[in-house]
Amino acid sequence: MSVEKINTLVVGAGQAGIAMSEHLSLMGVPHVVLERSRIAERWRSERWDSLVANGPAWHDRFPALKFDNISPEAFPPKERMAQYFEDYAAMLKAPIRTGVEVLQVERLPGRPGFKVTTSQGVLEAANVVAATGPFQKPTYPKIVPENAGVRQLHSSAYKNPGQLAEGGVLVVGAGASGSQIAEELQRAGKRVYLSVGEHYRPPRSYRGRDYCWWLGALGLWDEVKIRPKKEHVAFAVSGYEGGKTVDFRRLAHSGITLVGLTKSWKDGVVEFEEGLAKNIADGDQAYFDVLREADVYIEQNGLPFPPEPQAWELLPDPGCIKDPILELDLEKAGITTILWATGFKFDFSWMKVNAFDDKGMPFHKRGISAESGVYFVGLPNLVNRASSFIYGVWHDAKYIADHIALQNAYMAYDKS
Repeated sequence: MSVEKINTLVVGAGQAGIAMSEHLSLMGVPHVVLERSRIAERWRSERWDSLVANGPAWHDRFPALKFDNISPEAFPPKERMAQYFEDYAAMLKAPIRTGVEVLQVERLPGRPGFKVTTSQGVLEAANVVAATGPFQKPTYPKIVPENAGVRQLHSSAYKNPGQLAEGGVLVVGAGASGSQIAEELQRAGKRVYLSVGEHYRPPRSYRGRDYCWWLGALGLWDEVKIRPKKEHVAFAVSGYEGGKTVDFRRLAHSGITLVGLTKSWKDGVVEFEEGLAKNIADGDQAYFDVLREADVYIEQNGLPFPPEPQAWELLPDPGCIKDPILELDLEKAGITTILWATGFKFDFSWMKVNAFDDKGMPFHKRGISAESGVYFVGLPNLVNRASSFIYGVWHDAKYIADHIALQNAYMAYDKS
């Protein structure tokens, strides 16, 4: 029986896979995109009901298609984001096959290319692009045992407050997801504790420009200014309720109890690390750093942006920061749910190729892996901080498509 052969196989039809398809088509590279479910499925079914894009509509898009029927300054809801990518794929006439899961990729013995086993059979590809994104497998620390008498769920399984049982909620993780979900739960009448660790807290907007604009103007998307980085630091910014700065003091004054990083559990009692006040202060420092850089930029360029003195004001520290809770008896506090907003980890177990380091992480440079013919796109910091965002993944895909076309030319070279 003949086996289908394709030059380039793209795995995943989210933002990374669609961007990859656009650039491969522009470079004349024959390809197919395989998606195990629907286009942009994670936007559809793996996020909570009220989720919106983290950037405004003028920014969180691809260059060739603007959003219609929505203000450029608005933050599109998740359903609109999924529709955008579906519309974009239709506009491209992208060769996407949905409902096809890639089960395994392995190098062909003795000849170029890869054997790709899917839920609908086997095909061969000269190149494979993993475009499965940064949100692959939900993860949270196994601090609280499953039989602890409290329901535990990851933020990817959370939909809305009505999904949860009566009682309080401990939200662990204070990035964009955790802070937004905690506020939604509190407004729904839940007693909410929010576990806050190290985080990066920028302004949602400043002096009439959204943070996405400032990232570009200040060279922060491209990380031109080299700064030391910490891994696993939560990114506390969201477009919730039209876009507003994540302010943990404001959340606390609204009724949410802030606690430190969740450390351990014993006999129904959760312990939290010290250092809540320091983490809040460090987040403030990052926030003020952006304001300072923005002010300098405005002055240097003579821009007519109005001053915003209120942006420099902080609410007073609430009691939960001044006298932090270091341990919490879940039953006595009435907590029936722990919601882990602790992110995701990679799952490349289906790739049986030499493209990973000794820790199982993709080994690559700008998405070009150590295994010839294998590529990655859509991963955090693939090139810079923009790489896992809609804006950045499009440009990363362009670079990778160009490399694939060049390698194809090498393989096609005939000296005669």
